[in-house]
Amino acid sequence: MKMITILGPTACGKTALAARLACDMEAEIISADSRQVYRGMDIGTGKDLADYVVAGRRVPYHLIDIAEPGTKYNLYEYQKDFHRVYADITGRGVRPILCGGTGLYIEAVLKGYQLSPVPQNPELRERLASKTLAELTEMLIALKRQTGSNMHNKTDVDSCQRAIRAIEIETYNLEHPTELRCMPPVSSLVVGVSIGRDERRHRITQRLKQRLDNGMVEEIKDLLARGIPAEDLIYYGLEYKYVTEYVTGRSTYGEMFTGLETAIHQFAKRQMTWFRGMERRGIAIHWIEASLKMEEKLRMIKELAADED
Repeated sequence: MKMITILGPTACGKTALAARLACDMEAEIISADSRQVYRGMDIGTGKDLADYVVAGRRVPYHLIDIAEPGTKYNLYEYQKDFHRVYADITGRGVRPILCGGTGLYIEAVLKGYQLSPVPQNPELRERLASKTLAELTEMLIALKRQTGSNMHNKTDVDSCQRAIRAIEIETYNLEHPTELRCMPPVSSLVVGVSIGRDERRHRITQRLKQRLDNGMVEEIKDLLARGIPAEDLIYYGLEYKYVTEYVTGRSTYGEMFTGLETAIHQFAKRQMTWFRGMERRGIAIHWIEASLKMEEKLRMIKELAADED
């Protein structure tokens, strides 16, 4: 049985769809979300774990809550963890469903990116510590030209820490050519959940209000109280960046809400840009409308899967 991948921008309803599909097909879900790997970061990352309970049955899921908050989980680790879980699921004769919005993680799995682990470079980090985000971005662009790398999208670098890590990786690859780790590509039916711009913006705003009402600020206060440095939370971007800045007095509540709302809208747009790029790079995505009834979406995916199997 071929893997099914369900992708789409934030707030399109892909998790609920994947869970319903997994329940019907007796499949298991592998998450493709770069922030849902962290324990205790639940509301801000939108884990929505209740979605994995369908008709009173808990749908098995993987690669959620596998790393400690404050650590820097990366693409290399994800690819390694994915293949471990994928081998276990398929080895039991079960179909895996890959679901998420982190296009880089999904593409790395489907195309079999060849990666090597990159250690931290304290001397380089110290030299870069005083530079602005604009300066770091220019350095990253120059390095990418030298290495020919397409592994980092500069629009996703929204903090100095992220930019420094990207520079660290490109510098290492330039100065220390290493034996590539062989990861095979994974064959998959790929389904994208398409949502209109206006509806997407409405859902994002409503979900942000709901998450704030449901304790997102308290969640981040708790993480800080556990000793996780504010800069480490800011590194994760989006909700953790803006709410941490609010909690630590760097912004007002209104500034936090407006800035975060805008940042999530921009993030969703970048997700769609990445998915369209995947199509240009040879990955066929079957798009279905988010506005369709759940049963219709399930029927369409099952028909596509039957043709692929």
